[in-house]
Amino acid sequence: MISEFAKKIIVAESDQCVSCGLCLPHCPTYRLLKSEADSPRGRIALMNGVANGRIPLNEKFVQHMNRCLTCRACEAVCPNHVSYGELIDQAKSLIVDSKSGGASKENSVTRRWLNRLSLLHPLHLERLRIIFRLLQHTGLLKWLSKFDRVKKNIFFKSIAQLPSIKFPYAIAADKRFLPVRNHWQEVYPAEGRERGHVGLFLGCVARIVDVVTLNSSIFVLNRLGYTVHIPSQQTCCGALSQHKGELQQAAIFARQNKSAFEKLKVNTIISTASGCGVQLLESNVGNENCQVIDINRFLAGKIEWENVKIASLPEKILVHDPCSLRNALGGHAYAYQLISLIPDAQAIPLAGNDQCCGAAGTYFIEQSEIANNLRESKISAVMGNRSQYLVTSNIGCALFLADGLLEGGINIEVVHPVTLLARQMGLQL
Repeated sequence: MISEFAKKIIVAESDQCVSCGLCLPHCPTYRLLKSEADSPRGRIALMNGVANGRIPLNEKFVQHMNRCLTCRACEAVCPNHVSYGELIDQAKSLIVDSKSGGASKENSVTRRWLNRLSLLHPLHLERLRIIFRLLQHTGLLKWLSKFDRVKKNIFFKSIAQLPSIKFPYAIAADKRFLPVRNHWQEVYPAEGRERGHVGLFLGCVARIVDVVTLNSSIFVLNRLGYTVHIPSQQTCCGALSQHKGELQQAAIFARQNKSAFEKLKVNTIISTASGCGVQLLESNVGNENCQVIDINRFLAGKIEWENVKIASLPEKILVHDPCSLRNALGGHAYAYQLISLIPDAQAIPLAGNDQCCGAAGTYFIEQSEIANNLRESKISAVMGNRSQYLVTSNIGCALFLADGLLEGGINIEVVHPVTLLARQMGLQL
């Protein structure tokens, strides 16, 4: 039943493709592999063939679908506005239904681990952060990374190389921003004159390893006069499930998040990770009265910055544009606007920003050879500029790029734009 529904969507949408080829130079896998079957046009033809029963859903089909990064660069330039993102997700759902996963044993183990991570209750995710922090401080993660099985697994290798995992912050009675052992406050009151109320989406991976960005967002929003609400029942955005073709599970996440935020009665849900923002927006977690918006866009909007003290930072700031922010949300310009608020800071686009870095959710685990090739061009672009900072607005990109820089012995900090801004506003983490 699910397969038949997916086939109808694929046929209807793929028929809109006129095979003009304008997407080809924008597709990372086509540029790298020079294979028509690994281009958007070629994949759409394959999807149409499977949906219409002209070609079998075999291992070759699975291979070409799995090589797609879902970066949606093709969608952004398509003159016929073909919804390629929906097409590839539906094609993946056909693969899931056919039980033709085609992943290696090691990647299957990793994918199952990541699936369990996203499915964990929010309370268990908070506890997992404590476990990771404990493993870091005891040195056990570094010790484990010496073993071949762990060393060869890029996900666990990245975890072992993470900077010190932070705890959530709470606002004390004297208005100080203080770390707490586990849980987030449900409400972080605005400072001074209150301008409004917003909800903050935590995510699953970010709430474990990117607490710094979440703390920074709360800090900046509070000082601008916004009360921040964090519903305890929010869960994973569902993007990991969506892009693996597990559409029913993604829909369950969307319903839970929608329910959690509707209780707040806020007009805005803010996301700090662009990949999560796309998923929340396209799964209709918001509604006509409540918009989902990226933190960069919100802060660069109609906010009074004149009376906000921001310390000077006379540095060149390299800016990486995540595909989800650039191609799906169309909001990559806002990160530059945020950096421009910092006196003397110079925002410089990273060369090749129109191409994916290779992270793409769990792609860097499942298609590591292609992912590493794509990342190498980013690392080369960083080496061509002398800078202390590389900013990006997606946690997956940040972790993957930071891992590559560390391997190359390049001493540059990978940080979210809002974290850089928060530091210059006085936040010390």
